[in-house]
Amino acid sequence: MVVSLPSGTGLVVDELTVAFGDHEVLHDVSLDWPRGRVSAIVGPSGCGKSTLLRAVNRLVETTLSSRVSGRIVLDGDDLRSRSAPDVRRRVGMVFQRPNPFAMSIFDNIAYALRPQGSKRPRERALVGAVERALTRAGLWAEVEDDLHRSALDLSGGQQQRLCIARALAVGPDVILLDEPCSSLDPRATATIEELIHDLRDELIVVVVTHNLGQARRLSDKLTFLLEGRVVETGETADLFRRPSEQATADYLGGVFG
Repeated sequence: MVVSLPSGTGLVVDELTVAFGDHEVLHDVSLDWPRGRVSAIVGPSGCGKSTLLRAVNRLVETTLSSRVSGRIVLDGDDLRSRSAPDVRRRVGMVFQRPNPFAMSIFDNIAYALRPQGSKRPRERALVGAVERALTRAGLWAEVEDDLHRSALDLSGGQQQRLCIARALAVGPDVILLDEPCSSLDPRATATIEELIHDLRDELIVVVVTHNLGQARRLSDKLTFLLEGRVVETGETADLFRRPSEQATADYLGGVFG
């Protein structure tokens, strides 16, 4: 049975299992991620954190050897019954390393807004939407006078915010962030964390992080994943203060990682 959530309040994965060939990476994972909160996933390398996000975004299916079972439900809508492009419009994803396209700042956002394979709106028609996306990502004030500059000339932190803006441009319900600060300096990390905090008022926000300090600062809800299974999930403060499972206490206490 799917985890019970009132209609319109969040994203649920129910008994989600993912395998590549004979290797099962996720085992019957069931979680719910509500609106209005930042949900973080932590666990050692190779535990399935990134695979979980990629399964929700339907990217796992691009690997021919993959097998996926279970349900992924957004506001009562089973995403596995929808087309992958439709899911990716509703569930945006930002990766560990910034991946701007080799084009201008403006065109990075416009590309997401232009329906592929149909008549492309002209640049003038997209100016407002590009500005809104860059503003939501906290980047507009830094680039508004130089929108036709190459995105590859931006700093690493700016590139990551550009990628967040590109994901936000199509108006998703969910944004998944896979270790979005791992390659950034402390100042850029603080800027991204502030942005994520602000986005929780508008979207379902799920963050994978290897940084326990960041998870503690940033998230309201925390899940500890180990060897492809959910060990424990709950309020972040509660898990750090009084975990129910010894494995959670050991991981959060730095015994292993």
